[in-house]
Amino acid sequence: MQQLYTKAGRELVGIPWQRYPRPQLVREDWLCLNGDWELGFEGKTMPIRVPFCPESLLSGVETPPKPGTELRYRRCFTVPEAWRGRRVLLHFGAVMRRAVVLVNGQELARHDNGYLPFTVDLTDALRPGKNELLLLVVNDLDPRFPWGKQRRDRGGMWYTPCSGLWQTVWMEPVPEEHIRRLRIDVGPDWADISVEGPAEGAVRFNGRDYHLEKGRVRIQVEAPELWSPEKPKLYPFSVSCGQDRVESYFALRTLRIEPVNGIPRLCLNGKPYFFHGLLDQGYWSDGLYTPATPTGYARDITAMKRLGFNTLRKHIKIEPEQFYYDCDRLGMIVFQDMVNNGGYDYLEETALPNLGFVRRKDQKRNRDPETRENFYRAMEETVELLRNHPCICLWTIFNEGWGQFSADAAYYRLRSQDKSRFIDTTSGWFHQTASDVDSLHIYFKTLRLGTEDKPQLLSEFGGYCWKIPEHSFNLEKTYGYRQCPDRESFARDLRALYEKEVLPLVSRGLCGCIYTQVSDVEDETNGLLSFDRAVEKLRPEDLADLAPRLQASLRLP
Repeated sequence: MQQLYTKAGRELVGIPWQRYPRPQLVREDWLCLNGDWELGFEGKTMPIRVPFCPESLLSGVETPPKPGTELRYRRCFTVPEAWRGRRVLLHFGAVMRRAVVLVNGQELARHDNGYLPFTVDLTDALRPGKNELLLLVVNDLDPRFPWGKQRRDRGGMWYTPCSGLWQTVWMEPVPEEHIRRLRIDVGPDWADISVEGPAEGAVRFNGRDYHLEKGRVRIQVEAPELWSPEKPKLYPFSVSCGQDRVESYFALRTLRIEPVNGIPRLCLNGKPYFFHGLLDQGYWSDGLYTPATPTGYARDITAMKRLGFNTLRKHIKIEPEQFYYDCDRLGMIVFQDMVNNGGYDYLEETALPNLGFVRRKDQKRNRDPETRENFYRAMEETVELLRNHPCICLWTIFNEGWGQFSADAAYYRLRSQDKSRFIDTTSGWFHQTASDVDSLHIYFKTLRLGTEDKPQLLSEFGGYCWKIPEHSFNLEKTYGYRQCPDRESFARDLRALYEKEVLPLVSRGLCGCIYTQVSDVEDETNGLLSFDRAVEKLRPEDLADLAPRLQASLRLP
């Protein structure tokens, strides 16, 4: 396997990811704990660069641990003197997977989800001067918990595991009574802002203070500008409660399903909109789960926008909030997948469905009660974490049957939590009854629409490969769905796929399509970018003119 560094990875110096990690709840004081830590496993001790997992090149770990190995992360820190008299919170962006946190030998927290953040109040365990932080982690790939696309024996569409710390570790001081969370609900000309924390305070917006009543306020926006990929308008505001103050933002947009010429359409801001998208795995050649710098997300987003795309399906992974903020501010819609848990069976969930066996009842599948409850808990926490981001327009619950169970019940559970977004309950196959869209995956056959009287979504297709050896991870194996020998044939075949098969379906009911995929990932060379992000395989003139044609086709009878 080739060691492939991104340009940003080759140039990385100093403490990585020194950017405030929570763009929708920003405080002035904070301390980044990324950088050099001590890592111990199997009797060895070595330095590791956080927030990069030990399996990654950027971590600096020469011989990565095997999945299931206990990792001991250690570092010392000193709390700034100016923070005296306030509570000190320690935040972990994400730790894969089972984590125990100790400060000065005192166990303070345990966490078992490798994709979601958690916070520890370490105030009472602190000492004057130097303090010791110890993190014990095991990535056991326990299928009862969300595991995504990691696999012990990576290959094909399964990738190298990512153990331990893979997002920013940081601290911040807060008053005893402080703002813990904001909830933002919006309409075409209003925003409801709810504060979890002190009930009294004020929201400052556009030079005016709005008094919080029982922790809630509605803001009416004069001459509103609605958010879209073409005009991603964000409205900043701040919240002050007692001694605590945070900065945030919202955007105004609406999502509805409406009939247009007798066809159900997905509408953005009251108008039918074609979601012209790409599958986004979120893997990097040198950092695996984590790009070398936070700007890596913006580079991917802008590269895809130059090609005319307006949507990314974030596939089986939850990113740091920097990704969603960049989509918010740059104008990129996100279809957000829940991360799968449970088992996987190649014959039943991949081979047979691709031959046309796509119908199956699911009430008795994935029957372990703990596994089911873990999935529900992760789904609900994912929505709470990301719900304020306007870029997210659709939630995907189950993908291709992976870990699927009682999909209709999952739909209603999610719908009760978030009434504002579209839901794709079963992306690919094994459709049940409750879903906002009829969602198909088609790789080896001519593209078609589904049979349900719902907005039609082609949630995966394509996967054409152009392998560039000097920018490819695996020189021996190639995974994809059609091989192209050079750039010209790759561009020609991809364009023909859209012109001959996608465009004719739009006037008949297709509301969006998700091409596979943004970038190459390990064995997969079906990306529009190489794995190391050094090569953009397409030029804007290859595809960009298709975007307005797709939108225009929505209006055809």
